[in-house]
Amino acid sequence: MNKIFFITFATISLLFSTGASAQQGQQENRKNRQFDREAFEAKRNAFITAEVGLTPEEASLFIPLCDELRRKKFEIGHVCRKLSREIQKQKEPTKEEYQQAIDECLQAGIKEAQLEKEYYEQFKKILSPEKLYKYREAEFKFIHQFMKDHPGSRKDLNNKKEEKNKK
Repeated sequence: MNKIFFITFATISLLFSTGASAQQGQQENRKNRQFDREAFEAKRNAFITAEVGLTPEEASLFIPLCDELRRKKFEIGHVCRKLSREIQKQKEPTKEEYQQAIDECLQAGIKEAQLEKEYYEQFKKILSPEKLYKYREAEFKFIHQFMKDHPGSRKDLNNKKEEKNKK
């Protein structure tokens, strides 16, 4: 019964993400394309569920916590990303501006590591050490695969930066 539920859950997740991928493909053809965060998260969660071998019970407890952790880490890095963008826009940033960005990004990294440690304590209550290890591997594998499947996304960003620097 659990296997049937798990297979159904994984299939529905993949179907949803495939539909979202098709929609995203149509959007990419437009000049002002937008990143579909919901589709990305659904695809990532389905991938992690399958790679780690989560049971439906584990997935229902674990995936929301993972999503919460990611949102909090994203919020922590907001100021760092903002300062970095400001420096990139400037022709000649000051030493103080560089130092402020470095300090903020280092603090964000420390806060993210502390937050991750807190969540791993919660994760341990849900998953075995083997599955936690597989989770970390699955996260890296998914990102690597995503970047490989979408090589233009990084290239486009770098091209835009080069164009701004030329102006």
